Amino acid sequence: MPAIGDTLRKLNPWHKGKYPSQPPTRTHATPPPPPPITARAAIFLLVLYALIYFVPFYLSHTISRDALSVIRARIRSVTLSCLFCTGVTYGVLSRAGGTTPGEALHLLGLWPVALWDSLRVVFLTALLFAGPLFSYFVVERGWADWVRLAPVKEVWEEWTTWRNIIAGPITEEILFRTASIPLMLLAQAPPTKTILLTPIIFGLAHVHHLYEFRLTHPQVSAASALLRSLFQLAYTSLFGAYATFLFLRTGSLVAVCVVHAFCNCMGLPQVWGRVEPLLDDDDDDGHQKSGGRSSKLWTVAYYVLLIAGAVLWWRNMWVLSESGNALVPSEGF
Repeated sequence: MPAIGDTLRKLNPWHKGKYPSQPPTRTHATPPPPPPITARAAIFLLVLYALIYFVPFYLSHTISRDALSVIRARIRSVTLSCLFCTGVTYGVLSRAGGTTPGEALHLLGLWPVALWDSLRVVFLTALLFAGPLFSYFVVERGWADWVRLAPVKEVWEEWTTWRNIIAGPITEEILFRTASIPLMLLAQAPPTKTILLTPIIFGLAHVHHLYEFRLTHPQVSAASALLRSLFQLAYTSLFGAYATFLFLRTGSLVAVCVVHAFCNCMGLPQVWGRVEPLLDDDDDDGHQKSGGRSSKLWTVAYYVLLIAGAVLWWRNMWVLSESGNALVPSEGF
């Protein structure tokens, strides 16, 4: 398979030689060739993909999104949507971009798998959750659940957990990274524009949850529901920017899928208040879950780890996301 740098140099004049941060200087006699597709066409396809993914949710289902029939139907729907959109992008890469099948799979993040790079970016992301991981495994004694493989069993036995941890992250990353990012590369969009623009579409695609929330929580005021939706738009856009950055840095769909699933597991970190250990009690299996009153020591340790983890994440973001499989090397950002 040709090196990804060779592929990008063929498609994008920004990627010449050692990938300068500015496009190469050209004389009037040799104007730069136009990109294989325009940025407007790429963005149009991104918006179309989002509609293809989410609109079928509301064609025949008006009951709760957590109903078993709805979950199954939506998983089938998004699977077909992802296959279709990825196929369209593959066709655009092959016809407009003139890529070989190997080059197209590389740009789609499907090959190489880059398992080592995936582990590194998961570790990088875990640094952001050093405090919550400490709270779960130590304060709440979550390690005991993992000894019994309770979280793994929940993923396989609970459809809502399967949707949130497996189906959702995989299909969203296929749509918004695998099917979408190569189009921006083909349009010769600068990496910063790709990182900042495509997540907005990713975030806006989640605004549909406002409609679902209003259906299932009619007692909540419209203003409160709107504020909730705006907050969700903000953090999904931030995550989308981070996932796009990792995808460009690693060129691996597996990496961003695992990071997405991990973040869904962790949720948003607690940023205020005391860390409260679980009270002495027995779980459903008769085992003592954890004990002790809320402790200032746990709280101090949690926030120290939360801040230290964020600092370590920032300082190691470029090092731990470095990959020979990158779609855009460091010099291109």
